[in-house]
Order: sequence, then C-alpha cells, then structure tokens
Amino acid sequence: MVSHMVPRDRKVKVLATLGPASGSPEMIEKLYRAGVDAFRMNMSHGEHSAHAENVKSIRSLEKKVGRPITILADLQGPKLRIGTFAKAPVTLKTGATFTLDLNKAKGDVNRVGLPHPEIIETLQPGHSLLLDDGKIRLEVIKTDGKSVETKVIVGGPISDRKGVNVPEVVLPVSSLTKKDHKDLTFALQQDVDWIALSFVQRPEDVAEARRLIGGKAALLAKIEKPAAIDRLDEILELSDAVMVARGDLGVELLPEQVPPLQKRIVAAARNLGRPVVVATQMLESMITSPTPTRAEVSDVATAIYDGADAIMLSAESAVGKWPIEAATMMDRIAMQVESDPSYTERVHFTETLPDATTADALAAASFNIARTIPTSAIVCFTKSGSTARRMARERPSVPLLVLTPDRHTARRIGLLWGAHAVVTRDVRDFEEMVAKSKRMALRHQLGEAGSRIIISAGVPFGTPGSTNLLHVVRLSGDELKNK
Repeated sequence: MVSHMVPRDRKVKVLATLGPASGSPEMIEKLYRAGVDAFRMNMSHGEHSAHAENVKSIRSLEKKVGRPITILADLQGPKLRIGTFAKAPVTLKTGATFTLDLNKAKGDVNRVGLPHPEIIETLQPGHSLLLDDGKIRLEVIKTDGKSVETKVIVGGPISDRKGVNVPEVVLPVSSLTKKDHKDLTFALQQDVDWIALSFVQRPEDVAEARRLIGGKAALLAKIEKPAAIDRLDEILELSDAVMVARGDLGVELLPEQVPPLQKRIVAAARNLGRPVVVATQMLESMITSPTPTRAEVSDVATAIYDGADAIMLSAESAVGKWPIEAATMMDRIAMQVESDPSYTERVHFTETLPDATTADALAAASFNIARTIPTSAIVCFTKSGSTARRMARERPSVPLLVLTPDRHTARRIGLLWGAHAVVTRDVRDFEEMVAKSKRMALRHQLGEAGSRIIISAGVPFGTPGSTNLLHVVRLSGDELKNK
C-alpha cells in the first residue's frame, strides 16, 4: 500500500461532497487515494446517523494513512418556497399578473401562497422575484404588506413548493434555521473541522454563527447572495474561509456576472489571507458521463490559475455515477495547470501586500528567499495555524510543511493552498527546532542531502502568535541516517 505521508504533488486542494454514491468506507478511501484532501457533508440531505458513519470512516482512514483529513459540515440555511397549487403544474404567461400572498388556500394561474411574511413585508415595486432556480422571473408591481402583485417577466410551468429567490433585497431572516441549530450541534459533537454557513447576507450572520460555534470548528462563509458581495470585506474579516457558491450566485445574478465576481472574491480572500473554495457545477457533466466537457476542464483550470485554495465536487461525488473518475480528473487538471511554466506568474497576478506585522513580514521574506535561492520547502511551526495561513497567502513556489502539536489545527489546514500538515510534539529550543525541521523535511520527502529549507517559528517556543524567527538551513547526510 502506498503511504500518503508524502505530500501530494500539487498545491490546490480538492474538496469532495459525500452522498449515496460515496458514503461507504471503501469509497471514501478510494476518493482519498484518487486525490481528495477534504470531505464535505451536505446537511441539506441525509440523516445524522449516515453523517456520523461517514465521520467514523474518515477518522478510521486518517489513522490508516497517518495523515490529518479535513471534514466540513455544510449547513442548509433558510429555504424559501412558495405553497401548493390545486392542479400542478400551472403555466404562467409572460406579461400576465400573478399574486403571492399569505393565504394558505391552494394556488392557481392567478395566485399562490408565499408563507414568508418577512419577504412580503420587505418587497417594493420594481424588485425581482425568482421562482424555481430562476426559471420564472417576476417583477413587483404593488404590495400592501400582506400580498404582492407581480408582472410575469419570464413565464413557464411552475409546480408545488418551488424555491423563491429575492436577489435585490436583504431579507430580515437569520442565516441559521431551527434545523441548522440542530445540525450545528450534531456537527460539533462529531468534532468536524469546518462549518460552512449558507445564506450569508451580512457580517452579523457570520458573527452569530461564530458565537454559536465557540471556537470548536473553523467557520467558512458561503458567498451566494448578492447582498454578501456588497459587504464582502467585512464578511471576510469575520470568517476563517469563504466559498464562491456559484450555483445560487448564478440564480440571483445574470450568468455573465458570475465569472468576474469569482475572480473578485478569490482576490479579496487572498488579500486577507483567508482560504477560498470555488464550488458548484465544476465537472457537472461527470454526474452521468465518465469524462467532462472541455469547457468544464477550462473552468476548473481557471479557478486554479486564479489561486483558489480548493476546488469542490458537489453532486459529481455525492450522487454521480463516476465519483472516483471525477476526483481523479480534478487531480489531473490541477497537476497539469501547476506544471504550466506560466502558472507561477498567473497565480501572483493578485498582489498580496503584507500587513505591518512581524509575522507578515517574515512570510513575505520566506517567499522571496524561496524565489531567490534554490529551496526545497518552507517549514513552519504553528499552534493556531495563523503562521501557515500567512505563508500560504504568498503562494510560495515550494511546498509548505506545517508542524503543529494541535490535531484540530492540522485538520483545518486541509483547505489551505500548498500546506502539508503534520501533528508533532512542540519544540523547546532552537537546536530542537532545527533538528526536527530537517528530520521532518526528509521524512516527508521534501528535500535531500544538500537541499536548503526555510524554517519559520516563534520565540519563546509554544507561544501562539509570536512568529518572529526565520532561519535557512542545509540538509546534510547525517539527518538522512536519523530520519
């Protein structure tokens, strides 16, 4: 059996969603060996018992391969839906009027119930309403606080309980429902590493979730609402990572608006040193086909060239017919892009200027040293993971070996670009730091006799947030004997 103690040969991480097609110990191991670094549990689907089994399988695999493996629990968030029709489906004609109200009676071609008073009270004439993932587009003509009269801009068939999107309005709705509270409690009990928050509209949504998580997991904010883009920097400040959730963004915005926004979100996240995941429909055709379209391959490649920390498989790995092939394809695309001679130049198109801190200055210096002299790895000691995030933000050309005594930190680093985390006892002095760095670099095949490595740490040792030391050493034959 091939040991995965050795880091993967690529920097970008692959996040795969578990589901009926992949929720067995055998499939989870196959996905990991095909290139998956982190696993997403979609709390919109599946029972807690099934998710608990998946966590157990991943933790068992972690022991088997001797590597920390990342688990992300993705909360569903509010699902806004219309009511039911007496005879579904009904066909709404373009140009006709259609009313949404609080009446519980079954709907027809003229009206339907919308059991969300918070939406009806917020809408104003001129606002758009989207039904069924944007297939039906309505424009508000008038409202009295209890019902909304609309004009059908784009008509078509509509049936019971289809979703409602309100792109131009910040709704007075918490991003956490009763179901989310239960799912969050469960996920934290399962000791997951990341919580993904859906339906983020404002920084307060992130603050509320952060308070409930209480430091037991890292928090990823999904950017899927136009309102979130208006306050992106504030949301990033409060989050540990973000996701470009292109599915919902593509419903609430025009399709052509999504690619430039993806680039903007990736660049903003990188500037603040937050990991950024690009998600949704990346290899969509592989749900039913063993090979992707050329356009999908280009889409994945673009996210990697932009410098995303991770790329995600959704339905492709959760319910698709070809989950292993999809993971393998992600791995192959990433390897090809990262071996492109122009990749380094493109990934640094986003300029990340260091903050006026010692830790940022040292991260920038590490990047410049690795660019100036032949270096095989950057080794950083970290308790919280902040030093690793600063280093990864620079997108160095060499692997980043992260040594931490904290297993939770090591697991969270599974979404971080170029980082290979190892759980190891903390060091007590300078000599031990140098010896351990050399030993670990050799053990994880990140250098050989004669290679140089860069070491970053904080003195006094074991003090979080004290990164203040940079040291360049050469590996010798002696360490090879002791590795």
